[in-house]
Amino acid sequence: MSPSPPHFAHRLETRIQTLALTLRSGTVDGYRSATRGFVYLGAAFPHVQQLSELRRDPHLLGWFRSHCDRRPPLSPKTRHNYLLCLRRLFDDLTLEGHPLHSDLIRREDLPLQPRYLPKPLSPSEDQLLQQELRRTDDLLAHALLLTRATGIRIGECIDLTADCLQPAGECQWQLHVPLGKLHTERMVPADENTHRIVARMLALRSSAPLPTRPHGDHLVLPCSNSHDALHQGLAVALTDAARRAGCTTRVTPHRLRHTFASEMVRLGVSLPALMRILGHKDIRMTMRYMEVTQPDLQQEFHAARENTAQPHRVPVLHRPQALTGADPAGIRQAISTARHLLELYRRKSEDEKERRRLQRLDKRLLAVASNLEKERCQSRKMRKD
Repeated sequence: MSPSPPHFAHRLETRIQTLALTLRSGTVDGYRSATRGFVYLGAAFPHVQQLSELRRDPHLLGWFRSHCDRRPPLSPKTRHNYLLCLRRLFDDLTLEGHPLHSDLIRREDLPLQPRYLPKPLSPSEDQLLQQELRRTDDLLAHALLLTRATGIRIGECIDLTADCLQPAGECQWQLHVPLGKLHTERMVPADENTHRIVARMLALRSSAPLPTRPHGDHLVLPCSNSHDALHQGLAVALTDAARRAGCTTRVTPHRLRHTFASEMVRLGVSLPALMRILGHKDIRMTMRYMEVTQPDLQQEFHAARENTAQPHRVPVLHRPQALTGADPAGIRQAISTARHLLELYRRKSEDEKERRRLQRLDKRLLAVASNLEKERCQSRKMRKD
């Protein structure tokens, strides 16, 4: 028999219904999944019925442990999302005046999520795969080539319309990407290669079977099955092409996106521009696609060493020659020698007051040398007159 939910369960559900007025349905489902696992924890603590009775230990900590004790256990990402959802609900209910204890869910409770390195194809495998897709020359192969050439997601490629390629200037085009994963649309720069791929897809499309998907007659990729079936068909077509091309690693449609992003970084595209091309909302997500391979590191390292072949050396002040005589030229040389020795002494001194005093003395000597130079110029002028 399933345990009854605690009395405060309807409070959480009411708050979720309020959030549903502005959030997407998938996000609302995530909130409900988080609270569903929490409220049925009442089997272990049946006496807890009110929000004010919740404690961090043992109620919340017991809920955390239940995630890890499940078989199979929840992934760190799912646990992280559950905690964020419940903490958001607790904060909202507290602002509404419900008596909840503070600090029920802390920052350190959020499990660390794994951060995987991007997995672009090697340049050799990338070239072999593209050659094999061109030899295949069917609609699915060219759809995969389009994904590789523009960096769009495979789901976005499936939803491209027949008029997706638009002119952007003389011999320039842009690809209109419809609403996708992040529910935003964008324009992606397209080159001559992309133009040829789309043109070939439209030519092959005319001989494809009529679609049964809603509004499928306006799409570049018509399909008699569902969106998921087409996605699976593209994945299978890519796997087969990679096998025929001799690729030794597993190739997925998303790896084409990784390969495109890494290539753009190597070609000098800035991260803000790449973020807009890929359709990201956060620059940190874009940085995950920035693949720096060992050859790149070697190239950067040796380029830096070539630019600094001559190590920087502190200039050495040379002691001037002996005085030549008690004339204006000799006096100017004596002042120069005195300033030189003062500077050597000032650099060795650790007393800040003494260093400032020597600097002021140097300025006076410089003023004397300037006056002597003016006197010399005036004397020359008078002799000429």
